Amino acid sequence: MDLFSSIDIEPQRKRVAELTQLIDHYNYEYYMNDRSLVSDFEFDALLRELIEIEQQYPELALPSSPTKRVGGEINKTFLQVEHRFPMLSLGNTYSLEEISDFEARTRKLLGDTPFSYTCELKYDGVAIGLTYRHGILEQAVTRGNGTVGDDITANARTIRTIPLKLQGVYPDDFEARGEVVFPFKEFEAFNKQREEDGDEPFANPRNAASGSLKLQDTRECAKRKLQFCMYFMMLPPADQDPTDKYTRDALYERLQSHSGRLDAARQMGFNVQPYIKECRDIDEIRQFIDYWDTERWNLPYAIDGIVIKVNQVALWDKLGTTAKSPRWAIAYKFKAAQVSTPLQEITFQVGRTGVITPVANMEPVWLGGTTVRRASLVNEDYIRNLDIHDGDHLLIEKGGEIIPKVVGVDLERRLAGAKPVRYVEACPVCGTPLVRTEGEAASYCPNQDGCRPQQIGRLEHFVSRKAMNIEYLGPERLDMLFDAGLVATPDDLYKLQREQLVGLGEGQPSSIQERGADNIIASIEKSKSVPFERVLFALGIRYLGEIGAKKVARYFKNIRAIANATIEELAAVEDVGAVTAQSIHDYMHKEQHLQIIQTLTDAGLQMELSANDTTNELEGNTFVVSGTFSHFSREELKAHIESHGGKVSSSISGKTSYLIAGEKMGPEKLKKAQKAEVPIITEDEYLALIKNEEKP
Repeated sequence: MDLFSSIDIEPQRKRVAELTQLIDHYNYEYYMNDRSLVSDFEFDALLRELIEIEQQYPELALPSSPTKRVGGEINKTFLQVEHRFPMLSLGNTYSLEEISDFEARTRKLLGDTPFSYTCELKYDGVAIGLTYRHGILEQAVTRGNGTVGDDITANARTIRTIPLKLQGVYPDDFEARGEVVFPFKEFEAFNKQREEDGDEPFANPRNAASGSLKLQDTRECAKRKLQFCMYFMMLPPADQDPTDKYTRDALYERLQSHSGRLDAARQMGFNVQPYIKECRDIDEIRQFIDYWDTERWNLPYAIDGIVIKVNQVALWDKLGTTAKSPRWAIAYKFKAAQVSTPLQEITFQVGRTGVITPVANMEPVWLGGTTVRRASLVNEDYIRNLDIHDGDHLLIEKGGEIIPKVVGVDLERRLAGAKPVRYVEACPVCGTPLVRTEGEAASYCPNQDGCRPQQIGRLEHFVSRKAMNIEYLGPERLDMLFDAGLVATPDDLYKLQREQLVGLGEGQPSSIQERGADNIIASIEKSKSVPFERVLFALGIRYLGEIGAKKVARYFKNIRAIANATIEELAAVEDVGAVTAQSIHDYMHKEQHLQIIQTLTDAGLQMELSANDTTNELEGNTFVVSGTFSHFSREELKAHIESHGGKVSSSISGKTSYLIAGEKMGPEKLKKAQKAEVPIITEDEYLALIKNEEKP
């Protein structure tokens, strides 16, 4: 007999309901109305209490619980889901004349039928669809190809502006569509942290938002403070029947217009933009576009245009769709913003491979929601082609990208007697004469082992996530270690002692205390198990990227074979050209580099492939992978194919040897494979192609 079966959990059930209601209310007021009703301490205490009750009584934890916002699930595969309603893309235009044509064409098609338009902001984010049944979030799916998308429900639940449970009156079954955006403030803080951690910053908020939704660990997604902005409500035809239960009140009438649907959605708890305007004609549409072309930069998130829709839902079917987009809506895209600002000076930065990057330092100017002070000038040819002179006013542009770009010179404001900018001939740090290889655009400093930025840059590359993944060593801490004489080359990391680290940088934000020292030493020790191909990439050999390092490692199997290879043998590796082969050969024939490799080998790093890591069983075969699998994630399966000599392609063609089909594979890939008569095999049949291969 279960001794605890008689325990009454009704008090806990009641408390869960109370806590859920309170937390949901505080969340709504904070994220929707920008009001803090309680302190962070009080809010966290309520959330902690709810988490503890759910851990003690798992049967009380509901899918709509606010504890889901915290994350904690690990999702190694993102199931592909077919959309109930295709996610069509809108027709885009940069021309006001084409907007006038759209309006005139719509008016002609509808004749005397009265109608209006809605004008709304076009978010620059990631489109997703949210399915709600009985007021509970059931599923979140990315746009994908418009027909099939990825199930990202676990990550969507961590976004505070996605309601897990709806308020008030709502349809029993519908889909909410909108964009996941990364607000400027949170994005800049996130990128700053990435740089401190030694990771590459994201180019723009849209790319960062997209990557966040596909993170395997939902806790990481929760940290990024994404927002969901709803712009559309899709209803099954049955839900528009006046006999439906929810139509007995005023909701039914409101659902007959696009603006009414969004107003209803706002009362259900969705984050809907407050800037939607109902317009009667082309003049009012133009006024809305003109206003937001300037005012958009004062928004907290990125928009890239205006969407115009026929407001009356009943008219959408009458207007119909083309093969790709509806005829009842169109998007006007803003042109990239451009300003002119004086050039103060050009500085020259040295990268980890010695490449010199000229940077324009300009008088600060407001552009695209941020203050711009600096912009890359790429290389010597770029400066020459723009014909930049000392003191010029530069034309700066920033469209969808967060990174500003110099696109020209304001010649009318050029100073009399101004001279063309002179490119540096020697390294601005170590003074070594620069080298420019024939056929290359960039100049570089050849003093790779004695030029501080290159030394620091190689250390940052070595510890980065895609290389050795040594945590807790961001740029500031590596600078401290370098200046303290503790680390000059990557192998020095494996000589570090705990007592050397404790107290380093005292008084600085990046100082190392006892716990930090333990973390660093543990992470360095953990890196010794990193596979050989990543160790090779981590060495930072010029021109040898992540994919190239993988192919070289699998071709030669160990570091000794690579060091002894001729230039011709290195160049024989697929996708390794003469330039990369020469660079690898030069690196391996420097005594200092061989000493580093030897020290790393002695420290226990993986300097060869395991006998089980690679074969040539699949050589000459090209695979396409689609769906989800029981033994591998998709990325693991692709890596497995490559480790056995096969190639992986993203699309079906006449060169495809096999399509490996998992559950819920993309229907388009299946059709193409059948049409091209490509053999379709299961995961187990794939493993059978490799001799003596056991299931992982």
